[in-house]
Amino acid sequence: MLIDRFLQYIKYEKGYSSHTFVSYQADLSQFEKFVLERSGAEEFVPDEVDSSLVREWVVSMMESGVSASSVNRKLSALKSFFSYLLRNGEVKRDPMNRVVSPKKQKRLPKFLREGEMADLFSDRAEVFGEGFEGVRDALIMETFYTLGIRLSELIKMKDEDIDFQARTVLVNGKRNKQRYVPFGEALRDSMQAYLSVRDKEVPERSGYFFLRPDGEALYPMLVYRIVHKYITVVSTLSKRSPHVLRHTFATAMLNSGADLEAVKELLGHSSLAATEVYTHTTFEQLQKNYKLAHPRALN
Repeated sequence: MLIDRFLQYIKYEKGYSSHTFVSYQADLSQFEKFVLERSGAEEFVPDEVDSSLVREWVVSMMESGVSASSVNRKLSALKSFFSYLLRNGEVKRDPMNRVVSPKKQKRLPKFLREGEMADLFSDRAEVFGEGFEGVRDALIMETFYTLGIRLSELIKMKDEDIDFQARTVLVNGKRNKQRYVPFGEALRDSMQAYLSVRDKEVPERSGYFFLRPDGEALYPMLVYRIVHKYITVVSTLSKRSPHVLRHTFATAMLNSGADLEAVKELLGHSSLAATEVYTHTTFEQLQKNYKLAHPRALN
């Protein structure tokens, strides 16, 4: 049988993993069953399969709730199978040439509500504590939320990158790209309060802005644990990472009417497409405005 021959080929000649072997076996068996049920035939003949039949299979899976990623995996198995048959002269044409894989649904970014962030900073001493690490952790959360920077960018921040007079931070981003991000009086005051505690409590310091008690720079897992801990205080989100605060920054900016191009520059995105994923969140604000302004909104 051709499917069995193909499976032996990928296992012994191509050296595919046992996981891939089992997946391909299940996917091809599923397709064979689909074809036999549709055609009423007793034998599966690959050369009689055309692109319309494959597309019908895709539609049936999507309608039954199979995710796009799972469908694409099954199509990958089918493409490999027919490519093998074509090379070996078992079929005259490849039915997969005209089959378009379904697009994977983009996961919408998770973010915190403005009220949740306000709750976090409503009583810093109560939430974070008053010692050096408490003041530092509060500023880490505020910096992520106010500047929208990445985890690596926060860790790399140095004292000289901050211009308190101009109220800007020089951010060293991906591929050594630099950008200036402005900040307001609230973050300036928090930064200066942190510095007064840091410089008193940590006499020996490296050149980085955010430090551990021993004067060394932060490391990614430590920052992740800090962020996870304090997001948990105000939110039940399953994802509680520094990137959630970056998403929160972008969402807050767009909901407040910021220009998409400006948000792109602040985030350090190389293309506008990467920033556009946040535009869905502005719908929440539009909905609020509609309910307040439209005479039939409450009907």
